[in-house]
Amino acid sequence: MSPSRSFGLDVGSKTIGVAVSDALGWTARPVKTIHRKSWAEDLAALQALKTEYNPQLLVVGLPMGSSGEMTEQAHFNRRAAERIQQELDLPVIYRDESFSSEEASELLREMGMGRKKRRQKQKHSLDELAAARILQDYLDEQHRLQQVRNNQDLQE
Repeated sequence: MSPSRSFGLDVGSKTIGVAVSDALGWTARPVKTIHRKSWAEDLAALQALKTEYNPQLLVVGLPMGSSGEMTEQAHFNRRAAERIQQELDLPVIYRDESFSSEEASELLREMGMGRKKRRQKQKHSLDELAAARILQDYLDEQHRLQQVRNNQDLQE
């Protein structure tokens, strides 16, 4: 894996949470929540973010069922991701994001935000925090795989 920026996307019917990795591909951070209006506006907002951050990859969350099956929302997300992929002309990787929103909400609780403040904050950042969780999971997995490859090379 060569170092480059990636986007993490948490696609929903009302919002798209966006996160970006650092240029070395180590850490993900929340960037923006796009409040969906129309495909044209959604894609224009994503294109503007692409111009600003120059990612080389999209990592899109799919909420899989408890047995690993595609849920209705996962099918929706895949179709949306395919459309985004075509518009942004970037390769896409899919990740199971079944618990990303819950993990993002837990993170806000750990940061000491009361319920009312969390609710206000969630309207604006839960989706992008979930996108960051999706992307960070992918980045961590890639680094673990690279370590395994490096260890195998040393043993040969």
